[in-house]
Formats: sequence, structure tokens, C-alpha cells
Amino acid sequence: MRAFALWLSLATAFAAVDGTVQNRTTGKPQAGATVLLFKLGQAGPEMLASTKSDAEGRFSFAQAVEGEAHLIEAAHEGVTYNLMLPPGTPAANLEVEVFDSSKQPGHARLVQHMVLLEPTGQQLSVSETFLFNNDGNLTYHDPAHGTLRFFVPEAAKDSLKVMAQAPQGMPVERAAEPAGQPGVYKLNFAIKPGETQVNLIYSVPLSDPARFTGKVLYEGLATDLVVPNGLGLDGEGLDLRGTVPGSRAKVYRVQNASYGIEIGEASDDASNEPTPIWPYKVYDRLPWILIPTFLALALGFILLYRRGEQRG
Repeated sequence: MRAFALWLSLATAFAAVDGTVQNRTTGKPQAGATVLLFKLGQAGPEMLASTKSDAEGRFSFAQAVEGEAHLIEAAHEGVTYNLMLPPGTPAANLEVEVFDSSKQPGHARLVQHMVLLEPTGQQLSVSETFLFNNDGNLTYHDPAHGTLRFFVPEAAKDSLKVMAQAPQGMPVERAAEPAGQPGVYKLNFAIKPGETQVNLIYSVPLSDPARFTGKVLYEGLATDLVVPNGLGLDGEGLDLRGTVPGSRAKVYRVQNASYGIEIGEASDDASNEPTPIWPYKVYDRLPWILIPTFLALALGFILLYRRGEQRG
């Protein structure tokens, strides 16, 4: 028995990768977590090895990781937590954080919802962003009912793409499922402590005049509609908030749970120019979102690193 313990300690000491899985909910090392080691390359993640953390939360891998980017994933209560290892990063005495999970939202709150509307050719391109903030120490995880529900027009369902990004993680493409109501979908993506962003991209045929209908499914959630410079919105329950500095995109706050708006050219009256605003951090991404090639680059990045099973 002592010989085995000595062998195990020597194996850990000379391992290329070793560390501890720490449970930030309990404040203790996490035993029994499944830990995976991936190599990240142009062909996507390649799994190199798998192990489980011991009674003290320790894990180790014998694989060398010098000169290449690697990823460590630790699975706990159905949720996977990531630790990136860029080239040249020390691989000894690592610490991978995990959290206990709850089917109740708890401290996980939706704090922002933005809808970008951009007419392009015969289509109206729509980009929606949901921003979660979880300032607690539990992960919100409800596979049966989903952690986010959203409405998508019937004409958009075939073009819908959903991308989700966990705190300090990479964007990954996720599949949304019908939620049992017309146009309503649910997303199974763990909302970990920190900031989580979910992006929807879809398109609908462009009518004449251009119209768009939507629904806000969360009471009290601030929802803003954004159109590029030169365009404006008209409809009941809309308040013009201002423009985004740099892009001069116009921002409208939605007051009704269900809304229908019309998109047209903005007035040329300089005296009615909205006041520049910068209300939330998500708006600092708008100048890039308004560049069509950005979406193609983003999707290419996501497809490069997407995985067949959920590791959110």
C-alpha cells in the first residue's frame, strides 16, 4: 500500500499536467470530477486523455503540452468547466473551478436584451443578444426546461442559429428546442457564476414596408431595438433612447410585451438628432456587429471549435 502511494506521488510529481479541482460552492476540493485534456488545433479540439479527481480533488496527466494550446475540462453535476492553457503556460499545480448546480435561477438574472435589425437585400437580418449575470455561487442548470426561452417569428425558424458563451469561455453553437408554444424556443445552456451571453442570428423576408414583430417573454426585462444609421423605427410602445457613439445606430426601448414595428428611413432633421448613449457594455460591440463580414468570421470561429456534445 505504501509502495502504491509512493508510486502515485512520483507519477504526479513528474506528470506534464497536474492540478486540483476546486468547488467554489462548498469551498473544498472536488472529488470524483471527470477531467479531460484536449489539444486545440486547426481541426478543432482533440481529446488526449481522461481521468477523475481523487479524494483531495487532485488530477494529473502524463501528456506533454509544451508549444501548443490545450484545454482542461472538468465535469461536475452535468456541467463542464474549462481552463485554457495557452502555449508556454505552466502546467503544474493548476486549479480548475467548478460549482454545484441548481434547477432554480437563484442569482442568475437576465439583465439585458438587444435586437439589431438590418435590412439586407430581400431579407431582414436579425441579431439578438441576451445577457445573463450570475453573482451567486451556484450554476443555473435545468436541462428539462432550459435556462432561456425566446420568441422567433415563424418565417425565421429555418435560419435560426444560436451561439452561447460562458464566462471566460469560447462561443459555441447550440441547438434550441421548441418549448410547446408557437414561436417559443428553449435553450439548454448552463448559466455559470459570472457573465453569460447568448446570441441569436436569423432572417425573415423583407416586406414593403419593412415590418418586424416580436415578443418579450420575461417581465421587467429591458429590451432595446437597434437599427443602423439612416434608419428609424415606428410603432406603439417605442421610446427613442439615443444613438450609439461611433456607429450612430439608433436605440429604441420596447415598452410592450408583444410589439410590431415598421422600419423606414430616418428623418434628416438635424435638430431631432438623438443624444448619444452608451448604457450597457454590449453596445460597445455594435460597430463590429454592423459589419456583415463579422458574422461570417464569428461563425467560422465557432464552427472551428464547436463540439458534438454540450460542454457548457
